[in-house]
Amino acid sequence: MTKLKIKSGDTVVVTAGDHKGSEGKVLKIFLDKNKAIVEGVNVVSKHEKPSASNPQGGITKKEAPIHISNLSLVDPKSGKATRAGYKMENGKKVRFSKQSNQAI
Repeated sequence: MTKLKIKSGDTVVVTAGDHKGSEGKVLKIFLDKNKAIVEGVNVVSKHEKPSASNPQGGITKKEAPIHISNLSLVDPKSGKATRAGYKMENGKKVRFSKQSNQAI
């Protein structure tokens, strides 16, 4: 099982692909596929059949998963992309920004 340095609720920036430069909050992580859903990034149009929950049906906009390798954490100090590391602080393991050395 792979260990990811990105978690749900993190603010990330897209570093590669069609949505490069887009920023958003991670809504969900798929560990088995190494993908994440980011708010407002990789929005696709999905055709939906009428159902009990959606009686009208039609075309809806929905975020599609994006590969973790194309995402980078946002540094809390500078607001730019950064790599994450781990260190012990007061007996707790915390993630920190390699750019500003600040806890995430």
